Amino acid sequence: MTFLHLLSELTPAQADVVDRAAAAIRQHAPACEAAQDVTPEAAGALSASGYTRLAVPESRGGLGAGLAQFARAQLALGTADASLALVLAMHGHVTGAAFQGRTLPEPLLHAVAVAGERGELLNALASEPELGSPSRGGLPQTRAVPEGTDFGGGGWRVTGRKTWSTGVRALRWALVTAATPDGQVGRYWVDMTGPGVRIEPTWQGALALRGSGSHDVVFTDAPAGLHAPPAPGQPASSAWFWTAIAATYLGVGFAALDAVSDYARVRVPTALGAPIATLPRIQENVGRIATSLQAARALLLEAAARWDADPGATAVPGIGAAKAHATNAAVHATDLASRTAGGAALNAALPLEKLLRDARAGLTHPPTDDTAYTALGRRLLEE
Repeated sequence: MTFLHLLSELTPAQADVVDRAAAAIRQHAPACEAAQDVTPEAAGALSASGYTRLAVPESRGGLGAGLAQFARAQLALGTADASLALVLAMHGHVTGAAFQGRTLPEPLLHAVAVAGERGELLNALASEPELGSPSRGGLPQTRAVPEGTDFGGGGWRVTGRKTWSTGVRALRWALVTAATPDGQVGRYWVDMTGPGVRIEPTWQGALALRGSGSHDVVFTDAPAGLHAPPAPGQPASSAWFWTAIAATYLGVGFAALDAVSDYARVRVPTALGAPIATLPRIQENVGRIATSLQAARALLLEAAARWDADPGATAVPGIGAAKAHATNAAVHATDLASRTAGGAALNAALPLEKLLRDARAGLTHPPTDDTAYTALGRRLLEE
């Protein structure tokens, strides 16, 4: 158990970029929430924080974070703000899975490493209006047509629409899932500042994560010089993505715990003549919230550390279950924190209304609860 704990500790260099990223998020999150988009200033601050190097191997100029270290980092960022934390979570999980699972060919791995070193944000764009989440299968409508006489000989042109494009205005690069004319599905490296890329502002008025700017992107013959050919599913992809989601939203739960605790210490009703923090019912609620969140954090960090100790398919169900438990713990925490604060939770002076909305978004990411718990149960019963 000590060994697993040590695997998740951040190095000084890793802790430094996490601190800088969290500070940038806290500074720019209010403006992004108001704009319902990632502002240029926020995008610049995220890039300048150095966080894009976190999951790049040290041999490639990065900071070499393992999965459990990435989980700790995203917990800190999620506590600062879910929307901007999720922008960095997407970059981190794509990068970490690419190198640990070798999910991309070498030319693309080099491009990802260079992007991380330069502070250039990236994301994988896969979801579509008709397809929904790619986790459910199906052939994407987005098409990649070879420019040369043979496939990939002279690059590719990508045409289609992607939804839920987290932090799209902050992105320099995107790995776009598309199908070739013969139905082969691959991922294509598109410069988001290049030709053939148009952002449609479809995220205004979203229930949650308003500052993430998760707009639609329309590609029209967008050039892609690099691509990853069709490949079987790699456990690292699930491990890093599910950890990114679990940690980010669990951070939202801890932010709610901090907010309601601070409020309870300063709220002094006239009839009581003392802070409501002295009331047993308030103390019980805060204790329930803290216990739920701390249990979810311990489960997540242990699952991630077990992956680091022995990465492979057998470790994935534990991470999926930890994701389900963490996102539900965040929803429970924000709900009970709002109930504890009472009517004050409806006022923007407290962050609880926003945290309540943001936490619920965690439930929409795969794996769903039924899938996650069934997979873990199946693995345990097969032992």
